[in-house]
Amino acid sequence: MKSKLIAQVGIVLISSLLLVLATTAAVAQGRGRGGGVGGGRGSGMGQPGGTGVDRGLGRSSDASDGRADRGRANACVKSDGRSDVGLERARVAGQNMNAANKDLVAHPGIARSLHVTANGLRSQYQVALAQNPNLTFGQFVAATRLAHNLGRNNPNITRDSILAGLAAGRSIGRTLQDLGLSSREAKEAKKEAEREFQLSKK
Repeated sequence: MKSKLIAQVGIVLISSLLLVLATTAAVAQGRGRGGGVGGGRGSGMGQPGGTGVDRGLGRSSDASDGRADRGRANACVKSDGRSDVGLERARVAGQNMNAANKDLVAHPGIARSLHVTANGLRSQYQVALAQNPNLTFGQFVAATRLAHNLGRNNPNITRDSILAGLAAGRSIGRTLQDLGLSSREAKEAKKEAEREFQLSKK
């Protein structure tokens, strides 16, 4: 009888111990799940949020890149246009300057006949090229000669006024007429300037 009672008490104690262990495990598991769910929810909430931001940033980036690309393309096209024109002007001016240098070296009489040094004439021509890169050295010398030959009796006929006419696309003859000479006078003046230019090259 006594041993049976002891056995029953033992069973109760074991059952109680198992119950306590089971409850502890359940609580611990619940906390773990709670943490896990919380973390999961946090992570889940963070993930969609993060994903959403990423998607938003992606869309924003794409949209921005599109605008930026278009902006850069437009700027590039515009800049290239200006750059191309500038490069072409510089190239033409450089070619004309090289031709002038060759003429001045080969024919030092060109500068002497205009009562200026070769370096002085070169510098003057370089300034003129900055305004009109298509101006040839022959045209510049002709404008200088015509201004010397005609300026005393025609004060409005200056080298600058002749160069302005050439820069506007007019011929020397047409420019001289615009400055007050008759067609015949313009032809004679131009012919004389050309003759003097050829003499200075000998």
